[in-house]
Amino acid sequence: MHLMERGPSGPRFASGHWPCPTPRASFARMKLFVGLGNPGAKYARNRHNIGFMAVDRIAEDHGFSPWRAKFQGEVAEGRLGHEKVLLLKPATFMNLSGQSVGEAMRFHKLDSTDITVFHDEIDLAPGRLKTKAGGGHAGHNGLRSIHQHVGPHYDRVRMGVGHPGHKDKVPGYVLKDFAKADEDWLDDMLRGVSDGAVALAAGDDARFLNAVALRLNPPRSGGGSKGPATKPAPAEPAPKASAVTESVAEAPDNRSALQKLADRFR
Repeated sequence: MHLMERGPSGPRFASGHWPCPTPRASFARMKLFVGLGNPGAKYARNRHNIGFMAVDRIAEDHGFSPWRAKFQGEVAEGRLGHEKVLLLKPATFMNLSGQSVGEAMRFHKLDSTDITVFHDEIDLAPGRLKTKAGGGHAGHNGLRSIHQHVGPHYDRVRMGVGHPGHKDKVPGYVLKDFAKADEDWLDDMLRGVSDGAVALAAGDDARFLNAVALRLNPPRSGGGSKGPATKPAPAEPAPKASAVTESVAEAPDNRSALQKLADRFR
C-alpha cells in the first residue's frame, strides 16, 4: 500500500514520487500551452525566451484574445481547431515558472497531461525541434520548477538553440540575444510551430512536426523563394504513449565538418 500526502500542488506518494496521471475523461478539456521565458524588454530576444516567442506567434496568427494578467503571468484564450486552449507566459522569472503553471492547472481543474511547455533546449542544435511526453527536466530551471509543482507527466516542445561548448558558459549563453545569423531559422521555426499548433492541440505530434519541417526545410520547386508551407494532409491522431517518447523536426545541418566532429563528443 502506498501512502499519499498532499503538498501545495496536490497529492503525491510519501516517497516523493508523483502518481501517474488519471485516464482522460471522455469530455473535452482545455489545453494549457505554456511558453517559458523571463519577463521584461531586456530579455525579450534572449535564447531563453524562445518559449515566449512561440506562444506569442500562436496567439497572433490564430486570433487569440489580448494578453491579460493572471496566474502570476499573462494569459490569452482562443481555439486551435476544435480545442479550447489557454496560452500562458509565467511572469515569475524562469526559476519559479512552476508556481504560475500549477496555479493555472488547479484553477481550471486540468491534469498535467493537458499541459504542453515550449522551452529552449541547449542539447539540440539551432533549428532542431523535438516533442517529448514526460521525462526529466535535464537541468533546465524552468522545467525543474514545473516538476516541483505539477510533476513530470506533461508534454514539451524542445526548441533547439545550440550549446556554447562548456557548461560554465550556459547561463551567459541563454541570457544573450539570438545572433543575426539565427534570424532565418528562428523565424521559420516559429512559423512552423504556429502552422502546426492545431495538430499539436489535437495530440497529433506527427502532423505538428511535419508542419515545422516544411518551414525549416521546404521542398524545392522551380527556384522560387520560400512561400507559405503546403498544409500536410489530414491524418488521424496517433495515441500518445504513456512512457517518455520523442519526435523531431530539424533545419538543414549547415555546420562545418570540424563543428560536427566537436559536437559528437559533447
